[in-house]
Parts: sequence; C-alpha cells; structure tokens
Amino acid sequence: MIKNICFTTLALIAFAANSVLCRLALGDDSIDAASFTIIRLLSGAITLWVLLHFKKIFYSKSNNQEESKGSWYGSLMLFIYALTFSFAYITLDTATGALILFGSVQITMILINTIKGNRLHIVEWFGVVLAFIGFVYLMLPGINTPSAFGFILMTISGIAWGLYTLNGRSSENPLMDTAHNFIKTIPLVIVVALIQLLIMKNTHLSSTGIILAILSGAIASGVGYSIWYSALPNLSVVLSAVLQLLVPVIAALGGVLLVNELITQRLLLSALMILGGILLVIIAKQYLIKKTANN
Repeated sequence: MIKNICFTTLALIAFAANSVLCRLALGDDSIDAASFTIIRLLSGAITLWVLLHFKKIFYSKSNNQEESKGSWYGSLMLFIYALTFSFAYITLDTATGALILFGSVQITMILINTIKGNRLHIVEWFGVVLAFIGFVYLMLPGINTPSAFGFILMTISGIAWGLYTLNGRSSENPLMDTAHNFIKTIPLVIVVALIQLLIMKNTHLSSTGIILAILSGAIASGVGYSIWYSALPNLSVVLSAVLQLLVPVIAALGGVLLVNELITQRLLLSALMILGGILLVIIAKQYLIKKTANN
C-alpha cells in the first residue's frame, strides 16, 4: 500500500516536472524547442532501453510475458505530443500549459469513449460543457490571455497524449511497449534534427538547456512513465483519471517556486471550471456504473 502511494506520488510529480523543466529551459532561452524535443526523446529512449535490459537480466527466469514491440501509431502520437509540447511552452507559462494539456487529455478520452457508443448522461454532458466553457474563458481577450498559438499547440499535444494513453490501455507489458515506442520515434527525431540544421538553422544549445532536456527525457519521462505504469495495476480507472487532475496543480506550484510565475485569477477560475467539469464527468460515470450493476 505504502509502496503504491509512493509510486503514484512520484509519477504525478514527474508528469508536472516535464512542464516545469521545459518552461525553465525555453523560458530562459537555454535551448530551442526542437533541440529540447530531440534530446528529451533520445534520452528517454536510452533510459527505457537500459531499464528494459536490466529487467530482462534480473527477471528473466520469472518473466513469462511475451515480447512486445510497441506500435508505430503509439510512437507517432508520442512524437506529436512531445514536439507540440515543447513549441507550446515557448509562449505559455507552466501552470497554463499543464492545465491545457491535461484538460485536453481527459476531454479527448471522454469524447473517444462517447464516439465508441458510450452515451453520456445529462450530468456528464454538463461536466463536458463546463470544462469547454473553462477553455473558452481562458482564451477570452484580456491581459492574461495565453497565446493562441501556444494554446493550439498544447491542445494538439493533449489530444496526442490522450490517444497514446488509450492505445496503451491494452498493453500487457507496459515497460517494453513504452521503451519500443520511444525507440520508434528516433526516425522522426532524425527528420526534425535535419530540418533544424538545414532549413530552420536556429539551433541554440547551452549546458543548462541540455541538462534540463535530459532530466525531462530520462527522469521525468523515462523513469516517470515506468513508475506510473507500475502503479496503475493497483489503481482503478476512475482513481487514476482523478489523480492526473492533480498534475496542473503540482505544475502550478512548481512554476511559482522555480520559475517565479504568478497564479492569475483567470487561470484559477478556468482551472476550477475545466478540472471541475472533468471531475464531474468521472464521478457521474462511476455512479452510473454502480447504479447499473446494482439494478
């Protein structure tokens, strides 16, 4: 029990750390967005490859799981998530970016579930509408309105991560699938590197930026995702979804403490609507499932 609580807490901190690390690197112009993505994915792939091989060495006798190679679809979604995530944080602060990202993730998963034939109850629709109003309020013209470009990119990032998450729900060997998904992004990483060097020609690297990108890829992404998948078997679907809503809160605190960012009234109100609406959908869904089972 204590072990699972520790794993879950560390995973949520790792998710939030990605936002803080990316914002620290890009906000101080320590590295360009493309290079941050390249180093993040490569360091994540290397870390997961090492973890995977250590697991094979120490658990080879008891591990009867079949070999799993991830999927090209999963790796594409992972790549889109990481690339748009980095470019979005050029113009978004830590808390706003995390709110848009995880709000988009949860809404994407809810909508996909609805498209597959799972109709929403009126209470669930109210939650979806409330969350959508929160996004609209966040983007209304005003002094604290986030960049439209950053908002669009982070929304795409959230949709990609939501699809990546749904794609991995059937995984029987999460660590192996995640490792191979990271490794399969390498051809796309090479394409981005060539475009960066030959066409964009705006590569900007510093030792601080490189270290932050490695920490994001190796620790917050590679190790963080592995820890999360270790905790998931002991968490219900509803609890895991609700816990992820804490990530924007943790990221906001990290932004205040480490990036010297301010929490605005607009952000607080939109966060209450977005996260509250999504939480309402999750709770209503769980209630309806229990009610149906009892009948």
